[in-house]
Amino acid sequence: MAEKKDHDGGKAASFGRAPVNAALSADAKIGLFHTMVRIRRFEERSLRAYQAKKIGGFLHLYTGQEAVAVGCCSLMRKDDHIITAYRDHGHAIAVGMDVKPLMAELYGKATGCSKGKGGSMHFFDPSRNFWGGHGIVGGQVPLGAGIAYALKYKGISGACLAFMGDGAVNQGVVHETYNLAALWQLPVVFVIENNGYSMGTSQARSSSGELAKRAEGYGMDWGVCSGHDLYEVRASMEKFLTLARDRSKPSIVEIATYRYRGHSVADPDNTYRSKAEIEEYRRTKDPIQVFQNALIAEGVLDEARASKIDADVRAETEAAAEFAEASPFPTVADITKDVYWEEDNPDQKKSQGRIFFD
Repeated sequence: MAEKKDHDGGKAASFGRAPVNAALSADAKIGLFHTMVRIRRFEERSLRAYQAKKIGGFLHLYTGQEAVAVGCCSLMRKDDHIITAYRDHGHAIAVGMDVKPLMAELYGKATGCSKGKGGSMHFFDPSRNFWGGHGIVGGQVPLGAGIAYALKYKGISGACLAFMGDGAVNQGVVHETYNLAALWQLPVVFVIENNGYSMGTSQARSSSGELAKRAEGYGMDWGVCSGHDLYEVRASMEKFLTLARDRSKPSIVEIATYRYRGHSVADPDNTYRSKAEIEEYRRTKDPIQVFQNALIAEGVLDEARASKIDADVRAETEAAAEFAEASPFPTVADITKDVYWEEDNPDQKKSQGRIFFD
């Protein structure tokens, strides 16, 4: 399916023997592979739409980071929740969202998952416990702790996965949230997707020390793992989710990953890293190829089936683009909808006076 073939599958094989991975059925493994390919092809198709000026605003692509979202979300149970930053397409697809309303949202259409009002940075699906997609750097982190607080308050044995990028770790609100999560012992796992660059600034130039190790200052557990190997992500994350669910303990996990495109499509990506650096990662650590190689070695997958999955996914994402193209834009009247709950439910309104003024 992927172009390069010289990836080392030995490490993936060793993590594949971890209990949480060994318990996966062959169909479940194929399903995880399918989801990773789905993310990759969705992102590539959305890039083409952006270049054709069908999509406006920002477009933060998840290409290269697929094993992180799929590995983490595959561990979620019915009472677990997830919230993330603006590079959210991968997480949305990983929790099972249909690509048609996702593509429509990128197009700003009324059939989008956020009715065309959110765009790339604001995918949501409460039915899947997916709470977005947030554009303010670090702004989603305290919201994730709030979700964890609600779980604990209600006595529900669940956890919240609160994702952030490496560029968010120095925000004051992140540390305020760490403090409260530790103080109140909230069932939250703070996941740092460290792709090495805060927009165009490398981690070495922006952040001191190990990012996850900062947990020690708050008495929290922490861990680090590689994000190109889905098996390793699952093996590493399982213990921290269990810690949250069973003991209501917060933790910080740093996952080393890499993005193939710029910070956003508007980022020229030609001043702060070399093409050779990107190609080296693709050649040795492409997450889809690493997992494909592991599954082939296990006898679960072969090249023909991988190619068939890829072809099916390409057709699916093309159909999503056609759906988005044919969908209507929101109306002018839609501007005042989904702003205040009482305005959308007037029969249950209790406040007085007017909310909107002409």
